[in-house]
Amino acid sequence: MTRIGFDDSNLTMTAETKRSETLGNVHLNQIKHVHLMGICGSGMSALAGLFNACGIRVTGSDRAAYPPASTLLERLNIQVMNGYGSENLDVAPDLVVVGNVVRRDFPEAVEMEKRGILYASLPECLTHYFLRDKQPIVVVGTHGKTTVSSMVAWILHETGYDPGFMIGGIHGNLDTNYRLGGGQYFVVEGDEYDTAYFDKRPKFLHYSPNICIMTSCEFDHADIYKDLEEIEEQFQKLIRGIPESGRLIACSDYPNITAMASQCPGESILYSWDNCSQWRINSWEGCHEGIALQIENNARVVARGVVPLMGQHNSLNALAAVAAACAVGIDAQSALKCLRTFTLPARRQQIVSGRGSVVIIDDFAHHPTAVRETTRGVRRRYPDRRLVAVFEPRSNTSRTSIFQELYKDSFGDSDLTIIKEPTFREKDPVDDRFSAKMLADDLQSRGMNALSFQSTDQILDFLKVNLRGNDVVLIMSNGSFDDLAQRLAGSLEAR
Repeated sequence: MTRIGFDDSNLTMTAETKRSETLGNVHLNQIKHVHLMGICGSGMSALAGLFNACGIRVTGSDRAAYPPASTLLERLNIQVMNGYGSENLDVAPDLVVVGNVVRRDFPEAVEMEKRGILYASLPECLTHYFLRDKQPIVVVGTHGKTTVSSMVAWILHETGYDPGFMIGGIHGNLDTNYRLGGGQYFVVEGDEYDTAYFDKRPKFLHYSPNICIMTSCEFDHADIYKDLEEIEEQFQKLIRGIPESGRLIACSDYPNITAMASQCPGESILYSWDNCSQWRINSWEGCHEGIALQIENNARVVARGVVPLMGQHNSLNALAAVAAACAVGIDAQSALKCLRTFTLPARRQQIVSGRGSVVIIDDFAHHPTAVRETTRGVRRRYPDRRLVAVFEPRSNTSRTSIFQELYKDSFGDSDLTIIKEPTFREKDPVDDRFSAKMLADDLQSRGMNALSFQSTDQILDFLKVNLRGNDVVLIMSNGSFDDLAQRLAGSLEAR
């Protein structure tokens, strides 16, 4: 067996692996065919695109494919096999990339090890094949990673830096979640989730950033972290690994981030709404075109402009991107000007339908903070219209009761809140499950209009009958939500 990676128990190289067979010694031009297990994940589909752009044959397997990843893979003519059967490997790949959705006991994984096929994780492949000889700009944090990564990539693209990138969503301007790039910088969305079944470290610990942007740090991923302290420990490892020549650009609105930033061996640059930060928002105002901003650096206004986004959180995202652009030598005003034409990634405040009187917005929000800030941002964009917030608690954490209380404060800007009961797995503990009905009851006790439903079809039927002209429907889920946004748009157009 040839194995690339680290052992679960002590993160040391396995005894079976010879140094000459490590991934770092297998050059890209030696690989003719790569197979990705879990290819429909946002990161895995981007990696598939990078390999495909190098002229390498790419195949993959997954249990569920939905847009935007499925659309991207179809466009690239990449074959996706349904499920994780052992027969998937009859295509005889040179290298298998194992996504973190794959368990050791999956038939395909068992067969891979049985056949002795070379395999690795997503971050290992990205590091060895696409970050080598580049200067990585890595964006990490509980919230805003995809948006900030996309902003930085767009600024670099517009100013002629020709960046490479791999982000967790389809870039709104460039219509892709990856690019090889010919320049020196490569923008990476750094995920704090674990790497693979054979490497339980966060993905971002593989990337050795030259510039690291840290947007936020809150508790999430309860399936792999027991508390916030465990997550902070991983972020601290990342920060301590930044070289002395590197930079950390960190949001000091989070006190724990301010404390961690002091551990950075390189330059630590803070941004926030606070006057004490080096970078801050001098003024912010919602307008018809989006958000009008003035940005300060060291108490001096360095940029003014409008970004076509909604919400205070996106103002901070823009601020982080501008600060990162300045770290590579781009003028702040030029950077902010680039964001004037920026389009958010797919499923980030994406307006699915606005042709008629009802506006439908699709968003990835699922953490209580993200749901609150997204709802608040949409409310400020449409202050005079009824806002209907529709939420699916789908992530591994939101399906549990951990955020049950916190979600009570997430829908204060909504006129009507609709929550779907989660779809539970057998392994989800019965006594630790989120209850949509309980949340709806709690919101009603606060005088808010809230309902819960068992299924997406029930929600769709309700909306078809009860939506009014001029409503804004904000649909939030980190999954497809059974294609609710598109189905609702289609039914309203037909009506």
